[in-house]
Amino acid sequence: MKKNVRLFEALIPVIVLIALLIINVNVYGDSATSGPNQLALFISGFVACILGVSLRKISYKDLESVAIDSIRNSLQANLILLLVGSLIGLWILSGVVPTMIYYGIQVISPKFFLPTTCLICCFVSLSTGSSWSTGGTVGIALIGIGHTLGIPLPMVAGAVISGAYFGDKLSPLSDTTNLAPAMAGANLFDHIKYMLITTFPAIVIALILFLIVGLKYAPSDINLSNVEEVLSVINSQFKITPFLFIAPIFVLLLVIKKVPALPAMFLGASLGGLLALIFQPHLLDTNSYKKIIKVAADGFSSESGNKFVDSLFSRGGMSGMLSTVWLIITAMFFGGMMEACGYLQKIATTLLQFVVGTGSLILSTVSTCILLNVTASDQYLAIVVAGRMFRTAFEEKGLAAINLSRTLEDGGTVTSVLVPWNSGGAYFSGILGVPTLSYLPYCFFNLLSPCISVIVGFLGIYIKRRTD
Repeated sequence: MKKNVRLFEALIPVIVLIALLIINVNVYGDSATSGPNQLALFISGFVACILGVSLRKISYKDLESVAIDSIRNSLQANLILLLVGSLIGLWILSGVVPTMIYYGIQVISPKFFLPTTCLICCFVSLSTGSSWSTGGTVGIALIGIGHTLGIPLPMVAGAVISGAYFGDKLSPLSDTTNLAPAMAGANLFDHIKYMLITTFPAIVIALILFLIVGLKYAPSDINLSNVEEVLSVINSQFKITPFLFIAPIFVLLLVIKKVPALPAMFLGASLGGLLALIFQPHLLDTNSYKKIIKVAADGFSSESGNKFVDSLFSRGGMSGMLSTVWLIITAMFFGGMMEACGYLQKIATTLLQFVVGTGSLILSTVSTCILLNVTASDQYLAIVVAGRMFRTAFEEKGLAAINLSRTLEDGGTVTSVLVPWNSGGAYFSGILGVPTLSYLPYCFFNLLSPCISVIVGFLGIYIKRRTD
């Protein structure tokens, strides 16, 4: 028979995980995500398992079953990651990414690069409803442009992510934007309208911060000879033509048409291989099929002789995403074990004891979403579990459902990308090539959204009451 869960018992696996992650960062630095952190999650998951078997008398088979179901929920994300790896490699081989970088360097001013990057990603994500598709297409090109202009990559990644998640939150095409009101019992378009109260100030402040930070990188500070050399090398290595913009436009149209992510990414990668045959035959071996498959599997290897260009374009491939896939699988194993033992529920329900008013209720909801992103490692679980937990509490306080749906997005959707082992953090770190903890301080929108949500709650402004 299961015993009541004690809070200290529920926190033991979390404490073990945090301790191991701190040790890994100190010992391995940025390479901690290439194995050590995965093992930390695996070890912490087994700590939860041992506690569940010994203290809660839960059978190992039951624990394993829940953990495997948790991993199964992440399979779509892992398949998308593998296809995005192939897409990146083939888009470099075909000249799509080099073309986007080549024209982008000449058009975008270094002084306004960061806010421009954020706005571009806002527009693309709002149109597609997908932060992941935005990061995997225009995001990788903007990283390359920023790298060429000498702007620190963590700043560029922060601008990409801020814009991508702004559009993701407000687009009716977004899965999380539909999931949050569904869990709260709110109307979709009322939810979007009400989210503007916290989302719009967050993106305005973020753009101002990006403008202030970006002003440091004036055109006079850029080494123009290096930029010209990079443009020359790109032009000599690839055939640059506006026709190659067909690929990103095609993928964005597929997403706008609500084609599922997997076939959209597959078709985008396939188009990249076709464009390579048409525009870059000089980069293909005598066996074109063999070259295309190798790039899709292992990524593109640039051999221009220019170290900067070679580091910029030597990336992609399914194999380049395997450490990220490994990270997500072990994170979901840990989250599954924590859920099966009842530890996630215990930690979250403990927060409800401190709720005394609207402000503390919203703070508890946001905190629970962030905690679930850290422990369950998935933004969908954060929204679903927190939504189920707090829906009754919001009703008892006489608050309309859109207050909860907005809070779920402010706390759950945007913070997933800030956790290295969460599916969101692992994905963006993998495709942008920037460690999560490096870009975290520059994800201004993602950091501001939950803070503004809590402030609005404590001030009691724009809090809609129930009318039924």
